[in-house]
Amino acid sequence: MDEIRNTQYAIRNPYLPYPVVIRKIIDENEARDIKTFELVFRDADRDSFTFRCGQFAELSVLGAGECPIGIASSPMEQGYLQFTVKRTGVVTGALHNCEEGTIIGIRGPYGNGFPMDMLEGSNVVIVAGGFAFTTLRSLTNYILHPDNRDRFGEITVIYGARSPGELIYKYDLQDWAGRDDLQLHVTVDAGDEGWTGLVGYVPTILKEVAPSSNNAVAAVCGPPIMIKFSIPVLNELGFPPGRIINSLEMRMKCGIGKCGRCNIGDKYVCKDGPVFTLEELQNMPGEY
Repeated sequence: MDEIRNTQYAIRNPYLPYPVVIRKIIDENEARDIKTFELVFRDADRDSFTFRCGQFAELSVLGAGECPIGIASSPMEQGYLQFTVKRTGVVTGALHNCEEGTIIGIRGPYGNGFPMDMLEGSNVVIVAGGFAFTTLRSLTNYILHPDNRDRFGEITVIYGARSPGELIYKYDLQDWAGRDDLQLHVTVDAGDEGWTGLVGYVPTILKEVAPSSNNAVAAVCGPPIMIKFSIPVLNELGFPPGRIINSLEMRMKCGIGKCGRCNIGDKYVCKDGPVFTLEELQNMPGEY
């Protein structure tokens, strides 16, 4: 039976999603328009879904459609998957209207993920903004896992949001702040009466923190404007283009490179990305 089952998966329609159950829903921000969905497979399908940090999947709601979402949990977290979704349209709105116990669809994983061969043995600088922190959160938790931590050097995380109420993964941030093997810098564009942390845009804080580029790799993901102004800072700090990693999550579409909507030059973001080094991006058409 196992051989027959594996054969069925091997020839499975690539557009056919696996059924998963929403086991838990976490409201991540005060506006409650960003939620983390913890999903579990109903049967052995979980064994067919192995992924790397930086990859994404297509989540679908019956009658609403599907959309590509980066995987927020770490491959080291067994038994479930997590996706953090901002309510922005029809499909994400349908997801936000779901309750715990609802069955939705998932297909994937897709994309190339972060280049772990480059990251291992290096110091890692995480530069994140807004709810695009998802796949970088996956990467950070992967590195911090006891089975992996000694394979990486120093870890610096610089993460920002518009306001304290828009910070996500506060439970992770609290845990990371108490570690002595990670330097955490959390900032907001504008604080409130109860905020005692950093205030300033991510590129500004990045310049102030000034992480060393010596044997280091920078992974950047966030709003386009944040990325635009963070790259020159990293250049000033001595990070070469080949050691700056970006994720073009906003260009993800069908996942298998068939619709053509993710095409940039001779690259398909769904298949060749969404993770690229800055050196690779500099050799691609400026439309990215």
